[in-house]
This record gives sequence, structure tokens and C-alpha cells, in this order.
Amino acid sequence: MQFQRIRSLREDHDLPQKTLAAYLHIHQTTYSDYELGRLKIPPEILIQLADYYQTSVDYLLNRTDEQTPYPPASKTR
Repeated sequence: MQFQRIRSLREDHDLPQKTLAAYLHIHQTTYSDYELGRLKIPPEILIQLADYYQTSVDYLLNRTDEQTPYPPASKTR
């Protein structure tokens, strides 16, 4: 499975893979493998990417076309 949306978002923001890899604390080749679908993206990386681009994980995974992130979960006591 290729992750076209993470590549599109990166390119739309004029960012090199190296910049995102540094933000995620991974090697650039690992990030490239994520974009190409050679490696599955761990949930924590998906969350970091969603936060970085201010979108939802569902958007990154093509489960929705809505880019707006979900409202934060309410904290209950």
C-alpha cells in the first residue's frame, strides 16, 4: 500500500523527506520507504504526521477525504 497522501502533503508544503525524517527522529530512507509502501507506518508515526499537518490519521490512511482534524478528546475524571 502506497501512502500517497503523506507524499502529497509533504510536497504541498515544499518539504524534503529529510525534514520530515528529522521531525520524526527516523532515517530519511525509512521515511521514503513509508511513502513508497515498503514499510508499514507505525501508529505513533501516523499520529505525529497527523499532528504535524493538522489533519486526522483517517485522512492520511484514505479513510476520509475530510482534512480537518477531529476535535480533541475530552478529559473525564
